[in-house]
Amino acid sequence: MSEIDDAFHKRLYEEYGFLRGQGITWMGVGALKYPCDLWLYQEIMFELKPDLVIETGTHMGGSALFMAHMMDLIGNGRIVSIDLTHKMLKAEHPRVTFLEGSSTDPEIVGRVRELAAVSPRVMVVLDSDHTMPNVLAELDTYGPMVTPGSYMIVEDTNLNGHPVPWHFGLGAWEAVEEWLPKHPEFEADKTMERFRMTFNPGGYLKRIA
Repeated sequence: MSEIDDAFHKRLYEEYGFLRGQGITWMGVGALKYPCDLWLYQEIMFELKPDLVIETGTHMGGSALFMAHMMDLIGNGRIVSIDLTHKMLKAEHPRVTFLEGSSTDPEIVGRVRELAAVSPRVMVVLDSDHTMPNVLAELDTYGPMVTPGSYMIVEDTNLNGHPVPWHFGLGAWEAVEEWLPKHPEFEADKTMERFRMTFNPGGYLKRIA
């Protein structure tokens, strides 16, 4: 990416409120996503027609609601969205099951694994605690549930100077850098960065085997 792209990215991130937990809305519900990333989500979902999307990190539920509406249009799929607490939750939809608890808690993982086991096409979005140990744990936990040809999207790899100058500490970018070389069944799909800006650089992991 060019210096101009990076400058736009940093200014948008800082001034539009993403650092303050704001961002954009979908049908009036907060969704901490860059619009071009949501556009890519719908492209992936239309192509794959996933039977199950596993989302870690619910917040207000805007992204889960967005994906549920895309599933309405496609005519297929359900979502399970996990967060430690749903005090901020402002969305509901019959295609979405909201689970409260840690995304790596054995009981939660067991319930999700049961759903994944009966779903021919499974997609995963990791957007909860972005510390490196948690992201690594989520990658190890949910990676095996992703079906070949589908995606595991690691959100917010743009922190720590990639290019957002928010020094978060070891986070999602570093987790992907450590995890991906050990898992050749996945590759980073760089075609998902063709809009010149994404909050998830290097984080669109496609299962190729």
